[in-house]
Amino acid sequence: MGVINLARVDERLIHGQVMMTLSQKSGVNSIFVVDEVVAKDKFMRDLYKNAGSRTGQKTIVITPDKAKFYWDEFNFKEYNCILITKTVSVIYDLVKHGVPMKELNIGGIAQKDPEKDLLVTKSVYLNKADAEKLKDMNENYGVEDIYFQATPSAPKSSLKDVLKQFGL
Repeated sequence: MGVINLARVDERLIHGQVMMTLSQKSGVNSIFVVDEVVAKDKFMRDLYKNAGSRTGQKTIVITPDKAKFYWDEFNFKEYNCILITKTVSVIYDLVKHGVPMKELNIGGIAQKDPEKDLLVTKSVYLNKADAEKLKDMNENYGVEDIYFQATPSAPKSSLKDVLKQFGL
């Protein structure tokens, strides 16, 4: 049975030294990029597979539905992976479906709506709906460690501190 060693939300998906460092985490042998648009675009899919292969890890680019199927049917086989999505909504949907993860790193989310999105850390904008999803994952779906950290050398911000900004 496979294991998600680390889940990450980062709009950049696989990029530079961050992934090089994260992919060295103990036990990791693969990177799962879960994104509808990237998985359906051959050029983008190949681009991310190539970027991931530079870490020395097998890189699998799939849609959210395929990720659910792959978990339901194969429990991610023997892959001990870093699972990356661009949005909190996708990771939330996977967790609610039953894809288990204990650690979730929020790395980089750009502002979409200036009226709803708050800058909660140096590299993360979050709206209240996504903050509530993170809280729900932590309290009801076994995602024990949710934190905000753009790069492995940057300071971490806790979910608790971020939720305070939304009065949660």
